[in-house]
Amino acid sequence: MKWRRKEKQTPPGGESPQPDTGWATTSMSTGAMANWTAVVRWGAWGLLLTGPLLGGLALSSTTQPVAVPTRDEAPRAQPASSDAVAPAGFAEVYVAAYVKAGDSDADAQELAAFYPAARSMSWSGGGGAERAESASAVQVRQVSAGYWSVTIAARITGSSKNGDGGRVRYFQVPVRATGARGTSGWTAAALPAEVAAPTGSKGVTPELSYGSAHAPLDSDPAVQTVRGFLAAYLTGRGELDRYLSPGTALHAVRPAPYTAVTVTQIAEHGHGPAEGAEAQVPPDGVQRRLLVDVQGDGKYTGGRPMTYAIELRARDGRWEVAALEAAPALATSSNSSDS
Repeated sequence: MKWRRKEKQTPPGGESPQPDTGWATTSMSTGAMANWTAVVRWGAWGLLLTGPLLGGLALSSTTQPVAVPTRDEAPRAQPASSDAVAPAGFAEVYVAAYVKAGDSDADAQELAAFYPAARSMSWSGGGGAERAESASAVQVRQVSAGYWSVTIAARITGSSKNGDGGRVRYFQVPVRATGARGTSGWTAAALPAEVAAPTGSKGVTPELSYGSAHAPLDSDPAVQTVRGFLAAYLTGRGELDRYLSPGTALHAVRPAPYTAVTVTQIAEHGHGPAEGAEAQVPPDGVQRRLLVDVQGDGKYTGGRPMTYAIELRARDGRWEVAALEAAPALATSSNSSDS
């Protein structure tokens, strides 16, 4: 794809049109001008006299003070987990539009929705020869306030002169917020740049903070709770609420993706209960964090492996699901106190 900027066209006659500044001039008689000057003079006196009164009313009607940071107060940093979502999603869609863009005006207009300068560019090559079948952000870095560098991994399919169609390729996209704190949207600061795969994208599997996995014990009441919970959660069989701790809000997957779910292995976070203690009635409030391997069987899927991190809490002599954790616990120094 070859890009070039379009040259600005000069109108016939060689003279540039006068810029439209938004102001208009009109002719006015001497008498009308004198009347207008008197109106302006009296209006200025009125503002001067009523200014203090209006200012006092404005101060008295203020209900919420605006916090002004002091000179020694540093601005609060926004969580990257929330701030990075919007520029990453914007960059994913932008790269997909960029890959399939061609020399048509429609493609240029579509790309201009992400990168406004594309309206003044043209390039050779037919659109749609290549497409991004999938595009995902693999690295998001904040360059400065409201300005991000997003690396997108895209699987490109279609014709390719180098014969690498269908391979994963990486594009670096500069994304800038168009309003305060990104509330007004996002725009690209330049065209995407194809780059090498980010360092560490092919890393080793991280070590988790769980003990050795073992087959589920039928004598363990926790296993019975996990089995019933996953069956209600993934197959729609049984009531989900009966397995949840008070205050835990979870909803079953709808429509149910599987007809049967089998628990294959369980690993305990930390030391876990002593041998033989699993069958005992746990005191109220005791917690267990389990890493549960399951297999799901559905109408079109057989034996699909999945892993869930589940937190259990004891109440009234039984185990209940307190949380379906967002991610398994990693074996780091921060988790050593939990074990």
